[in-house]
Amino acid sequence: MTTTHPEYILTLSCHDRRGIVHRVSGFLAEHGCNIIDSAQFGDATSQLFFMRVHFSLEDESLTDTTLRAHFAAVADGMGMNWQLNDARKKPRVMLMVSKIGHCLNDLLFRYKSGLLPVEIPAIVSNHTDFYQLAASYNIPFHHLPLAAGASAEAKRAQEKKILEIVEANNIDLVVLARYMQILSPEMCEALKGRAINIHHSFLPSFKGAKPYYQAHDRGVKLIGATAHFVTSDLDEGPIIEQGVERVDHSMGPDTLTAIGRDIECVVLARAVKWFVEHRILLNGHKTVVFN
Repeated sequence: MTTTHPEYILTLSCHDRRGIVHRVSGFLAEHGCNIIDSAQFGDATSQLFFMRVHFSLEDESLTDTTLRAHFAAVADGMGMNWQLNDARKKPRVMLMVSKIGHCLNDLLFRYKSGLLPVEIPAIVSNHTDFYQLAASYNIPFHHLPLAAGASAEAKRAQEKKILEIVEANNIDLVVLARYMQILSPEMCEALKGRAINIHHSFLPSFKGAKPYYQAHDRGVKLIGATAHFVTSDLDEGPIIEQGVERVDHSMGPDTLTAIGRDIECVVLARAVKWFVEHRILLNGHKTVVFN
């Protein structure tokens, strides 16, 4: 359903109690808003309530500023952590990659095809392998090399340049599309809640180089991938999406690698799409995903 009226997506979390849905829906009705779709979840473990509401503002006399100010009064009274986003604004996404490009290529294709509602103003890499791919999409490519075994000072200098690109381009989300560098705790903090990584689901069982070869040596029957938020705890951030595929003894490591990369593309694309559609809410070290 589409309308000619401004559309918003409200997401919120707060301590679970009676009447939250009634209070929110009542507020929207009182302020000339029409709910297009709504989803909610109460977590019995954390005792938190989560809600996502997509609505249109049909009262032409009500400004964006007034709507936000009035809801802020309601949210403050109920101790809500909330965001109100313009549903028609395309979030700005920066992609980061090293020397393995399947996820980058997949995201760029989805973006160009209109399947991923984003703007991509920058691609960052510590290698030059994909500058021509970036150019084919007319996206600025930033080569920020980092030598193997680089000092902490060199790493901080490189990350400072990355954050300068993030700020200069008003980036809403950073996607590590197989960017094979460990971010510093300071970098993770700067990008908290707005950086997504993709990795094979073997972690932590198969750490280090060639995980699919390690998996083949162990005779695994399932391979997969996990998209998660980036934190200073390596590959242990809140999980957004996972995918798996059954494999068997007849498949060699190259076949497992190919299958795994396909899963990585799909899982990462889902996570990015859900983020830019404001479907992901943090629940401690977990996520609530309204998909």
